[in-house]
Amino acid sequence: MFDNLQERFERAFKVLKGHGQITEVNVGETLKEVRKALLDADVDYKTAKDFIVKIKEKALGQKVLTALKPGQLLIKITQEELTELMGKAAAPFELKSKPTVVLLAGLQGAGKTTHAGKLAKYIKDKGKKPLLVACDVYRPAAVDQLIVVGESVGVEVYSEPGVVDALGIAERGIAYAKKEGFGAVIVDTAGRLAVDKDMMDEIEAISNAIKPDETLFVVDAMTGQDAVQTAKAFNDKIDFSGVILTKLDGDARGGAALSIFSIVGKPIKFVGVGEKMDALEIFHPNRMAERILGMGDVVTLVERAQKVVDEKEAKRIEDKIRKNKFDLEDFLGQIQQIRKMGNVKDLLGMMPGMGKALKDVDIEDNAFDQVEAIIRSMTPGERVSPKSLDLSRKKRIARGSGTQVEEVNKLLKQFEDMKKVMGMMNKGGGKGRIPMPGMRRGR
Repeated sequence: MFDNLQERFERAFKVLKGHGQITEVNVGETLKEVRKALLDADVDYKTAKDFIVKIKEKALGQKVLTALKPGQLLIKITQEELTELMGKAAAPFELKSKPTVVLLAGLQGAGKTTHAGKLAKYIKDKGKKPLLVACDVYRPAAVDQLIVVGESVGVEVYSEPGVVDALGIAERGIAYAKKEGFGAVIVDTAGRLAVDKDMMDEIEAISNAIKPDETLFVVDAMTGQDAVQTAKAFNDKIDFSGVILTKLDGDARGGAALSIFSIVGKPIKFVGVGEKMDALEIFHPNRMAERILGMGDVVTLVERAQKVVDEKEAKRIEDKIRKNKFDLEDFLGQIQQIRKMGNVKDLLGMMPGMGKALKDVDIEDNAFDQVEAIIRSMTPGERVSPKSLDLSRKKRIARGSGTQVEEVNKLLKQFEDMKKVMGMMNKGGGKGRIPMPGMRRGR
């Protein structure tokens, strides 16, 4: 996400490289490129213009410290202004009342039903018992879809098959939640168009009747500036409390993320960063600003790792590395943990300086599929002792994994090289850190 914007920003700041001081001329040249980058990212024109004016005023009003170069100072100011533009700080999502009522609204196809499930899982992981209420009574199979989503995250769904009274279902669903002691209720409504008066009147009526603690507008990040205008139309009707920005892991130019807060005045509370049901994260404006400027996002990377890494397993693996007993079975387990954390290229992009390095590297979501297939085609004994693999065994493994013997050999070589690196780290007194396995440049 934001790859093009990040690249354009880097190009803009190169204008100041080699300059000893900030002047109106060199800052003007740099910010002209920044403004173009924002407009190409489908940021609202007035938002981009005001953003540039603020940076220019700050930059010309400061002297360059001896510890900083002009380019570094301008990046620092830009990072601060980007953070301000996207909402200053993470917006709270509090589960106070019992039950806390959350109303989801948005356009057709924005991913409301899927994100109702993601939000339910998020709330469940916080120790609250959520209930999903199926109020999309118009789209064929919408209720069935929500039931499937609910089952996938272990959350009950309240529905009334055949009933087309969305307001009545919402009210009865909340009454059921109160009776049964649920901690939160997520009301999934039908997707609607901002120009559809009847549908907009319906969502307004539901909102007025159930008086939700949180009203979240679900919007597709890939729709850019259009998403912002739609958000404005919905906000005029239901005065929502925040935004869930979906598909931020896709080819999003960034216009919606950069414009919604400044134009609508409502914060982005959550972002969808993948297809899995745990791929929902709190939106942190400062972290996103750092990512856009190529600074990485180590905090989010660590948080994702903490979700999937079992401490006992991590200690067991570290002990095996120290004793040089790390085998292909352990390797397979580590790959599976990394995959749970999300898109591999996205993860690597969170490391400072890696965004630019990865620009021409082809890392697909299925980057580990072949590695897993090869290892799974081995017997338990072969995984523990890969040196026992002779040519006939390698041929069998290649057949079983749909690969060639050369690819089996390549993986074994990569694994041995990785073990050597681990050995050197141990001798140097460093803690065992497992390199990202199976990564290679585009074919």
